[in-house]
Amino acid sequence: MPTTLKRDSLLSFANSHREEFEALLKRFVETPTVSVDPNHAEDIKKGVELTAETLEGYGGKVEIYRAEKGNPVIHCVFGNDQSRPTVTVYNHIDVQPASKETEPWNTEPFEFTKKGDTYYGRGTTDDKGPALSALFGARAAIEADVPVNIRFLWEFEEEIGSPNFEKIISKAAPNLKTDSVVVSDTVWVSRNRPASSAGLRGLLGFILTLETATVDTHSGETGGASRNPIAELMQLLTDIYDVRTGKVKIRGFYDDVIPPSKKELQDWANSGFTTQAFKKAHHLKKMRSEDPLEVMKRIWGMPTLEVHGIVGGYQGHGLKSIVPPRAELKASCRLVPAQDPAKLKKLITAAVKERNPDVNIQFESAAPAFRTVLEGELPQALKRAIKFSFGKEAVFVRDGGTIGAMTSIEKVLNCPVLFLGLSLPEHGYHAPNENFDWQQASGGMVAFAKYFEEIANLGRSNHR
Repeated sequence: MPTTLKRDSLLSFANSHREEFEALLKRFVETPTVSVDPNHAEDIKKGVELTAETLEGYGGKVEIYRAEKGNPVIHCVFGNDQSRPTVTVYNHIDVQPASKETEPWNTEPFEFTKKGDTYYGRGTTDDKGPALSALFGARAAIEADVPVNIRFLWEFEEEIGSPNFEKIISKAAPNLKTDSVVVSDTVWVSRNRPASSAGLRGLLGFILTLETATVDTHSGETGGASRNPIAELMQLLTDIYDVRTGKVKIRGFYDDVIPPSKKELQDWANSGFTTQAFKKAHHLKKMRSEDPLEVMKRIWGMPTLEVHGIVGGYQGHGLKSIVPPRAELKASCRLVPAQDPAKLKKLITAAVKERNPDVNIQFESAAPAFRTVLEGELPQALKRAIKFSFGKEAVFVRDGGTIGAMTSIEKVLNCPVLFLGLSLPEHGYHAPNENFDWQQASGGMVAFAKYFEEIANLGRSNHR
């Protein structure tokens, strides 16, 4: 018999567990699980222990899967009734680096700070807060005897492209069987318009280095004769990338791009997206376009090349008249469906070597773009759950970010993947003063509990 969860009862569950949620989020935020920095290896270990302890404390059966190197993946099982549908929730527990010394944080990034209904700290919204909201939603569904098997798949390498994730889940695949996966690591259009991501851009990161000497040299004695690696990398950059328009000038870069469909563009135009709100949320002063649809095309539907940093030469006070010996430029491309990271590696390498053969190129994380299902029972169930909780119809958009694990999940687990994100643009993914709030956290608990009920009511036959 179908269950019938009541919104008021679920909100009551959320409110009665608020202090518990906040205390747990505090523990997670104050465990700085920075995956990109080897100096945080011990913190990753503590984060794994905290995660396993938390899941086991709520009655889950926990398995920790490891590769020969890298960080583990945690799998937790709540219920294993073969007659019931099984849904797996994916999140990541690793976070981006943060420092009050180098970034304009108003609070200590790895100290949980509560101001009213808002929680500050690295990982609050990306992705520890949403992960815990999903967990509490599962607890509510389990307490209400919703007939569904719920599993959690939490990793610790998402922020570095999930390099070991596919290897780990491939080896553990017999124990990870599920009918579908739902992910809570994406961003709404605005607080007033719930959104589910219909796709994610891919990622290809690279570092360009050029060394032309062994030490700083006097610009008066050597300038004009010596080569300047900073200037050469800047020239190389402008050769392959139009800094004013954002167009990539590498031959073949756009060959496989499939533009957004007319239906997608219509959905985006009706999504409630505004340029003004976008600029405010991301603290932007100037943009390449003020047209809302053009902005959406650029962040959701088109590939990019962005420079993240350039290092070289004198960085202290005043002027030091030298020619530096070495320079380094860090950049990445965001990719859209049908673009192959391996193909683009070759194109970028060829473009760099053609223009400056002395430049060394090193590729970092790579992940293809991802598209989810938009038709069928599962997307409709997702929309019903979101409307049940937040009172408004969800719109299907895309997300400009990348989650490297998605293609691996689809490939290895061979099941549909959907997105029930809870974060808002103003929550500050990867930014100083990252935050999350109780409205989204409690709403997420309700939405997840309802989604689990929707899955249960679909039954196994209609789930996949």
